[in-house]
Amino acid sequence: MKQSRFARMLARSAVVSWREQPTQYDIEALRANMERVQLVIRVRWAIVAVLAGFSVVGASVYATSTDLEVLIANMTIPAIGLIFVLMYNGFYQATVRKVANVAFLNQAQLLFDMLVATVLIHYSGGVYSWFSAMYLVFILEGAFILPRRSHVWMLVASAALMYGSVLTGEYFGWLPHVELPFIASGLEANGTYVVVRYLWQITLFSGAALVGMLMMKSIRLREAELRESSFIDDFTGLHNRHYFQRVLATECERARRNNRQLGLIVADVDRLGDVNRTFGIDIGDEILATVARRLRDVASADTGGGGWEVNTACRVGGEELALIVPEVARGLDDQTPLADRVLAVAETFRQAVESTRVGGVSVTVSVGAVFAPADGDTPEALLDAADSMLSLAVLAGGNTVKTSATGAALAATLEG
Repeated sequence: MKQSRFARMLARSAVVSWREQPTQYDIEALRANMERVQLVIRVRWAIVAVLAGFSVVGASVYATSTDLEVLIANMTIPAIGLIFVLMYNGFYQATVRKVANVAFLNQAQLLFDMLVATVLIHYSGGVYSWFSAMYLVFILEGAFILPRRSHVWMLVASAALMYGSVLTGEYFGWLPHVELPFIASGLEANGTYVVVRYLWQITLFSGAALVGMLMMKSIRLREAELRESSFIDDFTGLHNRHYFQRVLATECERARRNNRQLGLIVADVDRLGDVNRTFGIDIGDEILATVARRLRDVASADTGGGGWEVNTACRVGGEELALIVPEVARGLDDQTPLADRVLAVAETFRQAVESTRVGGVSVTVSVGAVFAPADGDTPEALLDAADSMLSLAVLAGGNTVKTSATGAALAATLEG
């Protein structure tokens, strides 16, 4: 069993989304990964265009002072490398939508580009080669594209290892040194020169990584602020009403298209107005923020700690909160029906709030739970049904969970 879980963990880490039916969170992650893959492809086309231009102009200048045979011999490997890059970049562009779910695709592409650059470095003078500057381009590209700093430092380490392998191979004679015109000879066997040149290149690699990551840190912080201001409620930290409406519409459409169910939980803090009048607005605000945290906790617990974005927790207005629970493939070891999950989450949330005290004040919630398509197959119909169940819970005195007759029947059928 442990081996099975370990294998699943490895398989899931290799892809952006492993679910049979991706959630809204998965779709956003897939879109972001595809954008990064496409950006790598566009940057590579730009690099190829620059190198092609340099090759044409440089070869023309070079031809004025060398024999044609020497020119052809020295330009053959770079030309083959350029053609090879054109071919595999074209392949990536043609298959980008099929491979965009591969989590480490961008790292693999950049490492492959570095490998091609390493071959060009060896065949263009080794320690003297101008092509070593290409590593800097790829490291900066990684700093702007890759989501984690550790991935950028991995590129730096890889560049240092590849470049060092060429210098070491030529120094010890494991690789034949390629002689080129206009370049001094003999320094590739000078240990001091080789070490100093290698240390200088590592310094440049590290400097490029640091500059790129510092710039991207500022940009990503700004992006996060804009994103959170658009989709996150400042007070509770949950998604806001605009995001709730967007996700609910998407999940309703997915449930209808794939003949799946969708759960919706809405909750209201009982008698929060009385608490505000008796104990003050500050206590009331703290209670609402605490209840929101309880909802986020149970949402994450339902996904195995995988995050409350999968079960989308939102503040939809005032003290009203909501949780969208999609039906997704959850693995062979967890086949819990959606109705059971939704009702269990609703009851767990109610009990968690009931046991909470804020500033010495206890609080409860009224909860309504409904299902699509049984209670409605459009966002409007489903939300109306949820509000009706919430009203019944309030009329019953609060601190209870109410579900529709169809929802209760569905749960009973699944339990049976």
